[in-house]
Amino acid sequence: MINLPSHRLPALAGWFPAGAPGPSALTEHALATQAGRWWVDRVIQPRVIAAECGHHVLLRGDPQALTPKDLARFADRHIEASGRFLPLIRNAFDHVSPRQRMVHVRRSAPPAPRPPRGVTVRRLDAGDARALATIPPAMSWIHRTWGGPEALARSGYAWAAFHGNRIVAVACTYFLGTAYEDIACVTVPDPRIQYLALDCVNALCSDIAARRHTPSWTCSTTNRPGRLLAWTAGFRPKIEYTHYVVGAPAAKERAAAG
Repeated sequence: MINLPSHRLPALAGWFPAGAPGPSALTEHALATQAGRWWVDRVIQPRVIAAECGHHVLLRGDPQALTPKDLARFADRHIEASGRFLPLIRNAFDHVSPRQRMVHVRRSAPPAPRPPRGVTVRRLDAGDARALATIPPAMSWIHRTWGGPEALARSGYAWAAFHGNRIVAVACTYFLGTAYEDIACVTVPDPRIQYLALDCVNALCSDIAARRHTPSWTCSTTNRPGRLLAWTAGFRPKIEYTHYVVGAPAAKERAAAG
């Protein structure tokens, strides 16, 4: 597939409808932040377009226009595509795991909890890039869709709970859409402070409402802690869909490439 800069893309309205919640906001985020990449099967009148951002891929078009080798660049990603692409995806990778996901939309705001003494919840700014860069590796995916900790810190779209100079929880706009902002949050692996995520989510959602956008929240249907936190924060289920977690390119495709 061919990598295209965003200014050379065809009109995207027919490929990726605007103003949708959840991962559909990926394309709007990629255009607004320039943090993603765009792929087509051909430059003139493409039959397939893929939008990639933060290890997530939205794949649209005619699967018959591609071969399994064309998808090799999306190894170790989460691919969201219609069921028509599934045979192609299964042939392209050694491992394909379908996952059921649920998009939630915020319907109400819960009472704001009060952080304990010694904890401050505030918006991140450019000066917090180093603190964000030193969060535990298991939390570092939170800044992928922005291009790294510096980009997220200076974006104005993230709130964090600080214990001293240490970040212990972060909530941010993961995909910035024109109508919805799909959010994500992480906390350090300490059950005593898991509730601080709710403080960060509430602060972020107030920001989103001030921008006249609607917060959405996407997580696996098997992620009970994530679904519970979403419900507590006032989110309610709206859309269920399937995406595919893929591994390395299939062995036969690696051999062909070699």
